[in-house]
Amino acid sequence: MRLSRPADQEAVDLEKADLADPVLYGEGDPHAVWRAMRERDPVHWQQGHDGLGFWSVTTYDDVSRVLRDYTDFTSEHGTLLNLLGKEDPASRRQLPATDPPRHTRMRSPIQRALNSRIIETHSEYIREEVRGLLDTVQDGVPFDFAELTGQLPMAVTGTLMGLDRADWPRLTYLTSQAIAPDDPEFITAEGGEATLHRAHRELLASFQDAMSRRLERGLQEDGDGGDLIDLLLTMKLEDGRRMGAGEIVSNCYSLLLGANVTTPHVPNAVLLELTDDEAYGDWSARPQLLDSGIEEALRWSSPASHFVRYAQRDVQLGNVTIRAGEPVAAWLGSANRDRTAFPDPYRFDIRRTPERRNLAFGVGPHYCVGHAVARVSLRIFFQEMFEQFESFVLTGEPSHLHSNFIAGMKHLPVSAVRRPR
Repeated sequence: MRLSRPADQEAVDLEKADLADPVLYGEGDPHAVWRAMRERDPVHWQQGHDGLGFWSVTTYDDVSRVLRDYTDFTSEHGTLLNLLGKEDPASRRQLPATDPPRHTRMRSPIQRALNSRIIETHSEYIREEVRGLLDTVQDGVPFDFAELTGQLPMAVTGTLMGLDRADWPRLTYLTSQAIAPDDPEFITAEGGEATLHRAHRELLASFQDAMSRRLERGLQEDGDGGDLIDLLLTMKLEDGRRMGAGEIVSNCYSLLLGANVTTPHVPNAVLLELTDDEAYGDWSARPQLLDSGIEEALRWSSPASHFVRYAQRDVQLGNVTIRAGEPVAAWLGSANRDRTAFPDPYRFDIRRTPERRNLAFGVGPHYCVGHAVARVSLRIFFQEMFEQFESFVLTGEPSHLHSNFIAGMKHLPVSAVRRPR
């Protein structure tokens, strides 16, 4: 998605703006639409061409309310716009599509796994993978930065899950199809919906195979197998039972897609701001600003554009009454540009110390379960990038994903100047 700095919100015709259209994010200017909505119609109804409509909320406060308040807004009827009017097969089986208290019971063992020794154990392996990727960059030779960062999710999550390295390229491509099935580079001849279903099936089958291989070889009861799937197979839920096979496979799929959403698209968005030698040098020379810079990078990129909730009852939001059963799209990318929460929101500032947390990972009970892994991964990536390179130069036009869910780039042509070894 284009990270524009819109100037004239009055020029946007909100009656014609279609926030569900993937093309808007690849070729248009969603930030201009979001700004116009925040200023003129912060709770906006969009009627779809197929008779299905939805509400859009665009301010920081409204997005926070919708994502946080599961008693008024449920996740169990579908969390993305491409599921409007359909039954969500992941409902009550996958973390993103489950409300508390069931969500809490499912989340706890996964959260413990992702915040425990598994990250510490694998952090150096992840660093080695990142170094290996950056080592392929030749001094002064143009290359596609987005293709390079596109390999990061598997370098991180593939390592944590113990997935077969030979499968990494195929799984990387399948996750791209799953998050952007309508993009011209990923859509199959059968169309976007068929592309999405096929990617889902193949990814779930891969996790089923990985789980079956572990069960065949046997596991230690304490879950000391060493990777995330081993831990999920042996870890007990709060009610004393172990996760079922379907729950494990479904949540492995969710975790891999979460990694694909965050890990590559944050560096891509930021590098456009750092191709100015002074900006790159400023951050790379100040390791004390690494953490604040990463938080600003998350705000700036907002890789997950939206999540959908459904009103459990009639709810008053601003001057609008949302009726029970109506879908509400909460636009995270818009909330992270709300000037009431982030002064001068269209400026990338590694020294920003906002009073309010960015919503890149969401908020409330569905706050991204992999946030710690994502932050560790980004910290390692930026550390290694700053250590190896003096600067980057843009050598062509970026190409953006056609996706209303993921704000990302498919291609980012640059060249790099290496530091003397």
